[in-house]
Amino acid sequence: MQPMGSGAVAGFRAWGGPFRSPVAGLKAINRELGERWLNRVMEDFDFETWHGAEPAWGRLLGGLAPAQDWSMQADFAWGRIAEGAGRGLRRFVLRRDGAPIAAAQIVGRWGLWLASRGVVVAPGLPAETEVALLRGLARRVPGVLVATPDRPLAGRGLLPLVTARHHALWSLAPEPGALRAGLEQKWRNRLAQAERAGLVIERREDPGVVLAREAAQQKARGYRALPPDFVRAWEIARPGALLCLTARAGQGGIVAGVVFLRHGAAASYHAGWTSEEGRRLGAHNLLLWQTALRLRQAGARVLDLGDIDSQAGAGRMRFKLGTGAVARSLGATTLVLPQLTR
Repeated sequence: MQPMGSGAVAGFRAWGGPFRSPVAGLKAINRELGERWLNRVMEDFDFETWHGAEPAWGRLLGGLAPAQDWSMQADFAWGRIAEGAGRGLRRFVLRRDGAPIAAAQIVGRWGLWLASRGVVVAPGLPAETEVALLRGLARRVPGVLVATPDRPLAGRGLLPLVTARHHALWSLAPEPGALRAGLEQKWRNRLAQAERAGLVIERREDPGVVLAREAAQQKARGYRALPPDFVRAWEIARPGALLCLTARAGQGGIVAGVVFLRHGAAASYHAGWTSEEGRRLGAHNLLLWQTALRLRQAGARVLDLGDIDSQAGAGRMRFKLGTGAVARSLGATTLVLPQLTR
């Protein structure tokens, strides 16, 4: 998960060049490339600005995603937290013949609007229809729209900015025995080693100790993530939707910890930290396994273990995919040119 950074905004300001605003720049691009080429007739669907309550949004997403596995960025709580932090917020429902075919949650700041996995579409919706709805959304926000779809998309009016990323998704649908059998052999051996080491797994209501150590890890390794306040805000917006587990070596101190956030019937990896002793004992394997069992019992059906294209490289990818998770390709992060004609 990447926060909205000033670098991206600065980049778009530079891209705007001589234009007085990003919107003016987009209109100029449309004129230059030719509106007849960029603007095919839109699909026959209607945009409706969403002003409903949270339960109704959940029902809407549930109707579009029968597995209840929408992304964290599409969850109502994400928009509420963004709005509370001073970001702009827009929610839309798209209908065809009165029936919902998609829902979108978009957050913005300084004229840059992000639909970062915030669009949920009905099963089987053609890719070209999703492209058209993204361009329709771009016409309805006061600024520039950048989207990261949940699947690869390409088409007129979409200008890729960042190469598509991959997330590791671990299905918790199998029974625990089958789930364990699905672990890669070396991963399962490390889990068994950690179980024999006598590590004590504890659930913590306050994730502060893990977040603090993970923040120090961020500084040491030179990467950034959502701030600790986001986790606390999620816990307020979604009571009971936070799971923090730590591993302790006997009577000693904490050697590892993880934080997961629930949304719908899915949960996303948010933070993790492991000491040298924790690595030696395989603590992270045991924590992830216990997380899967506990969240499965609580009704979760998929764990989003996050990006596997990071600078941490092949080791992190092997660890995540060793659970039996599958690599899911997201769409490229894309500048969306607005549909100027209907």
